[in-house]
Amino acid sequence: MDLTVVIGTILLSTSLGFLLWMILSSEQKTRSAIRSNLARGFETTEAVRHRDLGLLYRVGQQLTPPSYTRKLDRLLALAGRPASMPLQRLLAAKLALTFAGGLLAFVMIRSNPSSTMILLGIFLTVLGYFIPDLMLYSKGQERQKAMQLELANTLDQMLISVEAGLGFEAAMARAGANGKGPLAEELVRTLQDMQVGRSRRESYLALADRTNVPELRSFVKAIVQADAYGIALSGVLRTQAKVMRVKRRQRAEEKAMKLPVMVLFPLLFFIFPVLFIAILGPAAINAIATFSGQ
Repeated sequence: MDLTVVIGTILLSTSLGFLLWMILSSEQKTRSAIRSNLARGFETTEAVRHRDLGLLYRVGQQLTPPSYTRKLDRLLALAGRPASMPLQRLLAAKLALTFAGGLLAFVMIRSNPSSTMILLGIFLTVLGYFIPDLMLYSKGQERQKAMQLELANTLDQMLISVEAGLGFEAAMARAGANGKGPLAEELVRTLQDMQVGRSRRESYLALADRTNVPELRSFVKAIVQADAYGIALSGVLRTQAKVMRVKRRQRAEEKAMKLPVMVLFPLLFFIFPVLFIAILGPAAINAIATFSGQ
């Protein structure tokens, strides 16, 4: 057989084999990527948790009661579920901080084994366990307060949009797009819940569950009832916006009335003693000098 034919046959076979391998490998990669993307949303929560975290989370999950886990999940919901601190990482952090506090307490007790050090060590251990809870509670309170302050202006903006001819969801989307605070984020999330297939009632009630602001919860209940009975939402929005403005003014008046009481204690313990020293100090010094001279 001619050498040229043999070389050509080898090159052609190699090229065809390489091309077939490229096609099959790329198709396999595409299939695996599509399969992983499709299965990502159907993974159970426990599978994701155990896959992403290690020993700390598993031990923390075993040691944490289910009721307390639900309470932590509620605190995370009020805090806006920060991406840097999911529930599984929170449990792991609580265990790690408790271990660090216990180790520090052990070192302190070994250096000075007194009853005071033992109590301080116990306090540090307990404090390490509850530090994440305190941080979440503080963040949640700040977030709920910001939502309460933004509610009246957001309802006014939605009312203007509805009276201009937009639908309620379109007005909510505009308010969420123009806003920058946590209330705008919650409105956007509510619309996303509707887009993925949840009913309007369920999406609105989920919005109420993610907050503890009484005004927002009453607004959601009014919207749900109006949607159930077919009442015009523009009238509901107008009434709710008026009520929110009145409540905002009442909160400002309440804080203004509490201000004198709050100022009273610093005035008594920090300002008045200095004034007494500055005013009565020279007279007391002169009186002492006069009586000591006699």
